[in-house]
Amino acid sequence: MEAVVFVFSLLDCCALIFLSVYFIITLSDLECDYINARSCCSKLNKWVIPELIGHTIVTVLMLASWHWFIFLLNLPVASWNIYRNTQSRTAEVTYERSHDQAWFPLALFLYVSL
Repeated sequence: MEAVVFVFSLLDCCALIFLSVYFIITLSDLECDYINARSCCSKLNKWVIPELIGHTIVTVLMLASWHWFIFLLNLPVASWNIYRNTQSRTAEVTYERSHDQAWFPLALFLYVSL
């Protein structure tokens, strides 16, 4: 069972890294004026909930399989995603919010990997 948890976690982390790279490429296209803010937000908004689900599943799996250290490493990112998505969603994510918050998962990933 433990091998299945780690294989699923590896695949999920690969998908989340790909998603982070996609976010960075899309935001850099926005910064260089290749796409406008509306199309950037529409591209990124549809991937916010899958990112939240991916981080939450890995975190819960590590908690359920009693891997406390890995659970504690995943907890800040999952908590940040839950906090970010439970805020008032009266308006769609704007360019400013996407641009200001896009660096956090990457910075946290780089900090944890070092």
